[in-house]
This record gives sequence, C-alpha cells and structure tokens, in this order.
Amino acid sequence: MYNSFSRERCLRALLPRFTCLLVLCAGAAHADDIDDLVKAQLREHRIPGLSLAVVSKGAIVREGGFGLVSATGQTAVTPATPFQAASISKTVAALGALRLVESGQLKLDENVNRTLRTWQVPDNEFTKDSKVTLRGILSNSSGLGVPSFPGYAAGAPVPTLEQVLDGKAPANTPAVRVEYVPRSQWHYSGGGHVVLQQLMSDASGQPFAGLMRDLVLAPLDMKHSTFEQPLPAVLSSTAAAGHVDGQPLPGGRHIYPELAAAGLWTTAPDLARFAIGLQRSFEGRPGTVISQQMTKEMMSRQIRAEGLGVFVMGVDNRAPSLWYAGRNRGFDSFLWFAPASGDGIVIMINANDNDDTVKSIARSIAVKYKMTGFPFP
Repeated sequence: MYNSFSRERCLRALLPRFTCLLVLCAGAAHADDIDDLVKAQLREHRIPGLSLAVVSKGAIVREGGFGLVSATGQTAVTPATPFQAASISKTVAALGALRLVESGQLKLDENVNRTLRTWQVPDNEFTKDSKVTLRGILSNSSGLGVPSFPGYAAGAPVPTLEQVLDGKAPANTPAVRVEYVPRSQWHYSGGGHVVLQQLMSDASGQPFAGLMRDLVLAPLDMKHSTFEQPLPAVLSSTAAAGHVDGQPLPGGRHIYPELAAAGLWTTAPDLARFAIGLQRSFEGRPGTVISQQMTKEMMSRQIRAEGLGVFVMGVDNRAPSLWYAGRNRGFDSFLWFAPASGDGIVIMINANDNDDTVKSIARSIAVKYKMTGFPFP
C-alpha cells in the first residue's frame, strides 16, 4: 500500500535526479542567453553561420554552431564545421616556427637568407645594415611589404609560392620586397609570412602543410584543422562557404596558397585547444609543444603591441591578454585568451563583419563568464 513512509522513501530516491535536472535546466537557461544573443546578431547583420568556443580556467566549457554552412543550403553549422581562419593562420604558424627555433633548425635573430634555399630575399638599400630576421617577420617589423592577400576564386589559376613571392603571374599581388629598414618600424605584412612559409619548408625539408600538422595541429589535437589548400575532399564537403553581401562565393571559397599568412582551415573548438596548449606552455607544464621560456618570449612585446605572432594587451608581460583576428574573402575570425587565468573566446563566421558584431558577441560572453582582461570595451 502507498503510504507516507513510501512517499518519503520515494522522494529521497528521486532527490538526486531532481537536483541533477535543476542543474541541467539552469545550464540550459544560461546557454540560451548566449544562443538568443548570437541568433539575434546573425539575423540583424545577415551572417549565415557562426562557430564559437569558450574557455574557462584552461578548459573548453562551451562550444556551439549557429546558422548555416551556406545561405543557399540547409546544412547547419556544428562545432566540427571548418572555417577559414584567415590571419589567425599567422599565430598558429608562429608556434610552428618557434618549435623549429627550439629544435635548432631556425634562429630568431639570424638573416633568413642563411636558411632560405628555394628563394632569397633580394637585398636593397634598406637591408644594407639590417637584415630580415624571423623575429622581425613574426612581429610584423621585418621591413617586408604586401599587407594581405585576396585569394584566388574557385577555378582560377593558382600561383606557386615562388610566383607569389616574386609577384609573377598568375599571382594577383606585388612582389614581396623589403620596403623599409628591418626592425625600424611596425607594418603589418602578410608577405613576411609567405617568406616564413618558405623559410620553414627550407629549414625542415618538408612541405608546409604537413610540417604544421606534425609541429602543431596533431600535438594540440586540432583534429578538424589543416593548412592544405585547396581543401581535401573529406573536409571540403563539410566546410563553411564564404559569403559576401549574404550570397555564397562562387565555388564556396577562395584558395590561399599563402598558407602561413591566411591558409588555415579550422574550427572554433580547435582554436580553443590551441589557446589551451599555449596556456599550458605559459605555466611550464610538462609535455607542452614549446618551453615556458619560449612561450613567454612569444607573449612579450617586440614592437608596439605585438609579440611573436600575437597581439599583447595588458599592463605588463607577466599576465598578458592575447588576441588576433582574421579576414579572408567571405570569412572573419577572432581569438582572445588570457594565459594566466585560462580564459578564452573564439568566434568564426562565414561572412565579413563590418559592424564589430563578432567583438560585441565576444564582449557579452566575457561578461557572462566573468572574464577579466578582455581588451575590447
């Protein structure tokens, strides 16, 4: 017979499950706040799809996909959908380069022409007393020109790396040349990172995409990431299409042979794993991809607010806040993390955002998760 004793026993048995349900509902409500914000921003700014990852205390606490892979299709963005990282490629490439420094294959302050074999930086009046170095390339103070690359439309001829470096057809950008005295001033240079790409391949004897897989992507478990251009078929079928004015690019995306400058395909959770890897290196944990000393060198200001492959924010170099952003044709990306606290935010979209939508979303996430040091008020 069902009596008061059995009711009490039943309630005691159900209490753990009920408590668990309350926790899950509270988490869902918290997640819905972010969901609602993101969905509203996507509608308002005509952004087809977005991928995000949130890191707290050195762990991924949220990852999500919103909207569509293509505005003309029905496939939803998931956390595993690859996007073009654009200039965040430079940050990931920088870590690979610093691994080669620690292995003795490259030197930060040596004339890069001592290692370059396939191609050489032409000397001119600016290199008489100061040479192009790896430190200069990674901090955008190398003296090299060509700030960015537009990529190559699907079906268009794609140049070799040497043709890009020398500005020869079918390359659609000028030759990469020294345009001011190296290390005398800061100038953003995608061209410098194309030199980096050639430098790393020459130093290692390996093609850049495979080298970066071995140096960075595989060790940090960035399993949905590649520097291969064009994308291999296994990823191409699931990758996001870039959009301009709400319409997908013909063929879905541009091709970027300038791999170290703009060629990385990745996901928001994979970039979060990259940030976590750097945080562990910053703390000096065993088994990390670069040493604590090299990590702190990477995160120290070299010129203006730039470290080695990252922009450095904060009052000093002891607890820096680091960020980078990227734009390719039809794609924008944003990465921020604070190694001392283990907090971070990654957002990737398949459109070009001219309204600071991405930073606005990131700012709201920083407030919700009580992150300190977020640099964009």
